[in-house]
Amino acid sequence: MGLGLFGGGVGVTKFLVRHGACVTLTDLRNASELAPSIKQLEGLPVSYKLGGHYEEDFVNADMIIVNPAVSKDSKFLQIARNNNVSLNTEMNIFFKLCPAQIIGITGSNGKSTTTTIIGQIIQQTQRKTWTGGNIGKSLLIHLKEIKPSDIVVLELSSFQLEELNNIKKSPHISVLTNISPNHLDRHPTMDDYIKAKKSIILHQGFEDYAILNYDDHELRRWERECKGNICWYSTKHALNNGVFIKDDNIVLLINGNKALIPNISRIKIPGDHNLQNILAASCASYLAGANKSHIKNIITNFTGLEHRLEFVSEVNGVKYYNDSKATTPESTIAAIKAFNAPVILIAGGYDKGSCFEEFAETCAKYTKAVVLIGKTAEKIRGLILTKKGVQKAPSIIKSNTFKEAFEQANTYAEKGDVVLLSPACASYDMFINYEERGRQFKEMVNAL
Repeated sequence: MGLGLFGGGVGVTKFLVRHGACVTLTDLRNASELAPSIKQLEGLPVSYKLGGHYEEDFVNADMIIVNPAVSKDSKFLQIARNNNVSLNTEMNIFFKLCPAQIIGITGSNGKSTTTTIIGQIIQQTQRKTWTGGNIGKSLLIHLKEIKPSDIVVLELSSFQLEELNNIKKSPHISVLTNISPNHLDRHPTMDDYIKAKKSIILHQGFEDYAILNYDDHELRRWERECKGNICWYSTKHALNNGVFIKDDNIVLLINGNKALIPNISRIKIPGDHNLQNILAASCASYLAGANKSHIKNIITNFTGLEHRLEFVSEVNGVKYYNDSKATTPESTIAAIKAFNAPVILIAGGYDKGSCFEEFAETCAKYTKAVVLIGKTAEKIRGLILTKKGVQKAPSIIKSNTFKEAFEQANTYAEKGDVVLLSPACASYDMFINYEERGRQFKEMVNAL
């Protein structure tokens, strides 16, 4: 249920077909919208029910594999429950069958960057490394190849963790980047969202590790619920046991061992939030067997991921950055503060129930202009106007289309400025996903 475009639906379908299952794929989207996923399943004996769901499929199935994007309140899932049809997820199946140790990464922001850095660092060691999960790659189809001596690095969303809680599984090493309001269109309350995230530590044993951001007030409260070993990391505090910054060094002080990774000034990805991601990744990699030279090599050469504060180009002295993956106000706040240059921000989109108060304040203080799009445009505009009061900057503009927003941002941009796409919102009101939004932005920049 829910083939989707991020790989999980394709991965679990291939896995099930390989094991002799008779698979029906159903999705609210039509075949043309799902074309990239359908193409990957070409030649496989599967049935498609697209453009809507049919009640009989949820009555007559042996098992429903539910995509993480599907709401728990779906009437079709209730039909399945009423008919005693087993519900499962791609990630739950993987956790049950994976023979290798798992490093799981979650948080409201920074998951993908942290996951990628961990995977790249451990890849340099003697251990075969597999990276996937919510980052957009299913590892189910590689289960046969994964050995007990390997290491698996998984990005985990709140929706995946919520389901994982039902089978009482947590990773061997759990990494928490931060907690801030997110997906409140799907989780009834902030407490429900936090509870879903907490599943990543709840079922750990005394030999497992929880790597927590000491600078995050919510995560600091989790200490008493950790059954395994806690390893803190911080960009602001020296720690007795954990990872922190001293002068131009990363200090790893873990289980009585001390290692220094020098020259953090050579790190290429901007912003304090990315430094936090690097500390978390360094800690997890070190616990998984990486040494300081493995860590230093990757963190000083890593240039970032597509759609995550990605430098696109410089045109007439104006630098363009694609941060389309910033779907929360907190991630956009971090992006704005990562620059010393004047910022022209393109923001807005689908409303996930986020609070924009602090975001509006950051825009009022640190941006030159804000161009707004999508369903949240009017709400954000009102908040920024309130926060900026009588001061002249920033200029606030509402646009009807993405192209128009880009053109208006360019009219404000002068040599030395930054044009930043960092929406603080999801993309679903105007785009298929954040990737399409980012690609369109890059196409417009390159057309300049």
